[in-house]
Amino acid sequence: MEGPAGVIELAVDEPAQAALGVAVVAHPHPLFGGSLNNKVVQTLARAFVQAGWRTVRFNFRGVGRSGGEHDHGRGELDDLLAVVQAQAAAGPLCLAGFSFGAFVTSHALAQLQAQRDIAKVVLVGTAASRFPVAPVAAELHDRTLVIHGEVDDTVPLASVMDWARPQHLPVTVVPGVAHFFHGQLPLLKDLTLRHLRA
Repeated sequence: MEGPAGVIELAVDEPAQAALGVAVVAHPHPLFGGSLNNKVVQTLARAFVQAGWRTVRFNFRGVGRSGGEHDHGRGELDDLLAVVQAQAAAGPLCLAGFSFGAFVTSHALAQLQAQRDIAKVVLVGTAASRFPVAPVAAELHDRTLVIHGEVDDTVPLASVMDWARPQHLPVTVVPGVAHFFHGQLPLLKDLTLRHLRA
């Protein structure tokens, strides 16, 4: 599809049954190998598809076959909003992101929540120590799952707690797990599915 900085490369996964709506999943940092093929992003997409959502993964500008170049979150927010507009212009919408993608998703959520029905939000490894993550509106707390590894060495758990605390936003902590959920992707999928089906 065409985006604000050129072509945006997409991967769309369809559920077996009629879709409940559209989920858009954002990938980790483009300058550190993040792409729509990231294992955590694929795991989230599988959970959404299994729960009945048409799921769109995409590459931020400058990644894979997406045009443009890295823009420190500003242009990436424009990319995410363009994907939502083109792929999920109406109807129920879910937003999810991993790491840098969770940071960008938080700002998309802040812009969209007043005008769209946001069904579910999933933020994994939210990069709160590295970027100004937007707060989640209080009315969306019960629809939002924040998951973080206890021993995340990329984004310390304490930084996510510092972000969540003033909002009274619950954080699901997975014991003994680092940033990329090595060996625990099935658990990540199960936690996400449980949230989507709740």
